[in-house]
Amino acid sequence: MPAKSGIRPRTTGIYFLRSPAAVTETFPLSLLLIILLALIFDYINGFHDTANAIATSLATGALAPRTAVILAAGMNLLGAFTFTGVALTIAEGIITPYALPQNPRAVTAALLAAVCWNLLTWYRGLPSSSSHALVGALAGATLAACGPGGVNTGGLCNILQSLILSPPLALLAGFTTMLIITLYARLCRLQGGLYNRFRQLQRLGAALQAFSHGTNDAQKTMGIITLALVLAGNQETFTVPLWVKICSALALALGTARGGWRIIRTVGRGITPL
Repeated sequence: MPAKSGIRPRTTGIYFLRSPAAVTETFPLSLLLIILLALIFDYINGFHDTANAIATSLATGALAPRTAVILAAGMNLLGAFTFTGVALTIAEGIITPYALPQNPRAVTAALLAAVCWNLLTWYRGLPSSSSHALVGALAGATLAACGPGGVNTGGLCNILQSLILSPPLALLAGFTTMLIITLYARLCRLQGGLYNRFRQLQRLGAALQAFSHGTNDAQKTMGIITLALVLAGNQETFTVPLWVKICSALALALGTARGGWRIIRTVGRGITPL
């Protein structure tokens, strides 16, 4: 994709060793605000969505609370460094980047909306999706900023299709898996040690779910920051810089370590007694 006219050359260097004046020259205040908001969103996402991985293991006693949170934080951190496909989808698949003004106010508005929604649902103990919030907020802010031409309708439809299909497909998968596990339990009832086997499977499942959370949700923050860097002219291609990967992974892991106990109680005991 050809570079947008007026884009400043990409700068390099170790930014945290520079003077404040040099940092603000490289990263304008508007861009610094977006980076800060994106990392705040990532941190909130960490403790907001921790419940997805560990709530059931906590409710059944398969994992102790501290162990569960440390496990989820570690696997989130590991998963965040694994892939970048979701980051590129967020950066290019929802909106048409070069249709936005060079001052990326739409990205700021989208992050503020997503952060406020996540805080509201966390306060009320509602296990809502951070992905739904961010995708909807980014599309809505872009529509307000530059009209329908700024939205990548094909990419957005693909994303919305996966978001809409996820709950019923997961319900069907959970129902089928439960039938298989019930049959397995009946066949193995006389062998003993069945309870410990299920505890071990729950621990493995919690670790894998936390890992997948890292591969998916940290990428969203990477994509938003990369999009902002391109819009501000700090880089010309949608390549996630290493420092963005590190900051996003750490923010998600720290948020996970914080633990979202309100939502954990809802998922672990409020939906169905375990």
